[in-house]
Amino acid sequence: MMSRVEQIINLLAGGFIFLFGSVLLVALVLYVIDRTQKTHTIRRNYPLIGRFRYLFEHLGEYFRQYFFAMDREELPFNRAQRSWVYRAAKNVNNTIAFGSTRDLTPEGTLIFANCAFPILDDEACAPSTIEYGPHCRHPFRTASFFNVSAMSYGSLSAPAIKALSHGANQAGSWLNTGEGGLSDHHMSGGCDIVFQIGTAKYGVRDENGNLSDDKLREVAAHPEVRMFEIKLSQGAKPGKGGILPAEKVTEEIARIRGIPAGKASISPNRHPEIDSPESLLDMVAHVREVSGKPVGFKSVMGDFEWFADLLREIRARGRESAPDFITIDSADGGTGAAPSSLMDYMGLTIQEALPQVVNMIRDADLGDRIRVIASGKLLTPSLVAWALCTGAAAVNCGRGFMFALGCIQSLKCNENTCPTGIATHRKDLLKGLDPMTKAERVAHYATNMIKEVSVIARSCGVAEPRALNRTHARMVVDEYHSVSLEELYAKQGPVVLPPLPLRADHQQIG
Repeated sequence: MMSRVEQIINLLAGGFIFLFGSVLLVALVLYVIDRTQKTHTIRRNYPLIGRFRYLFEHLGEYFRQYFFAMDREELPFNRAQRSWVYRAAKNVNNTIAFGSTRDLTPEGTLIFANCAFPILDDEACAPSTIEYGPHCRHPFRTASFFNVSAMSYGSLSAPAIKALSHGANQAGSWLNTGEGGLSDHHMSGGCDIVFQIGTAKYGVRDENGNLSDDKLREVAAHPEVRMFEIKLSQGAKPGKGGILPAEKVTEEIARIRGIPAGKASISPNRHPEIDSPESLLDMVAHVREVSGKPVGFKSVMGDFEWFADLLREIRARGRESAPDFITIDSADGGTGAAPSSLMDYMGLTIQEALPQVVNMIRDADLGDRIRVIASGKLLTPSLVAWALCTGAAAVNCGRGFMFALGCIQSLKCNENTCPTGIATHRKDLLKGLDPMTKAERVAHYATNMIKEVSVIARSCGVAEPRALNRTHARMVVDEYHSVSLEELYAKQGPVVLPPLPLRADHQQIG
């Protein structure tokens, strides 16, 4: 009789032969498939081996971000940026040593102008309170200058929205709903909410897809809803509406949006009733009258002439007709799914658009009436401080808060396979995202942002972030010289506003 050892050896040998035979059979089948198929040249010319090309191509994006990319060379966000957000969200030490890895000499480099006699820490002030919608029945007063940008429930998961809501409340920030409507998940944390009206009117539409005043009043009745934002366009895809794949349109999301479940949610590329500056102001006035709350719009800038026409129309109608705020999104925004032709090539960046918009509003003598909010890749203290210096009243950030939730930049936001549970509705992936734990990280990220922007402000000689202006920052123009933003942006020159219309007595209006 065979010994126990011999039995084990024979069993292992039999298992190995079976496994080897199975692998060989699978390899043979794949070889035949590759050799006979006519779709992929590489696989036909190099059967079986050619398949590794696609595997390596798929894995390349992950290896690059962890092993091969330098700290400041990766897109859309480099390791240095992600690292700052991760550490801020975890509320751990965010200091560095032995000098910066940032090259300070290339043209376009931002530098803050430190003051010889900075503000002492005990002389500093909390961010000042500003008002949105002074002519509304319910104006919105807030000190917050760093907020959660528009990301809809649908694009993001329920646990992610809950975490953002609770975290924003803890930090005193507001949360923009995105175009997907208002859900219980947005309301769960009790934070201030900006309700976005997208081109499909999700959440405030009637059965025909038109704006419903009754539903608008229902939304406005929530005290947490502080303002309404009409979305004209977003950074990821100017000129195209929202895209939510069918696999993300669950029963709950369909109910909130007022659309069929299981079918792709594709928004129109613009509001059918808004086709001019005049009709835009009409929509702003209508939503403001029905809701009683501040109303603004969001847009990516491309052509400035339409904006000049808008300002001209505001001056003709009167200051009260102006939108209470304008959110300027950057062409390199991108939490939403979008065609690469639009993602890569359409629209102006926030670095070009924001200074020009602020200049034009100030030249129209509307600087104290229209609040400008900046959005688009502004996820670190230096970028937020730059926006405040340039003239923004506040900054909205999307992907920074996604990093705070645990995003690893896997670039799967549009496929319902997000490995961190942030941009998916698959139950097996959602279980890894605990809303209350992530809410703390969201709050830490926002509060540490406010803290470090305040440090920059004090170093520049002002007591609080909203006191920053264009003299407090400089831009490198060649290897050995920089100029202040005040001088740099003045050189751009304003877009000349068209002349105001004349009354019958030939006197200009305004």
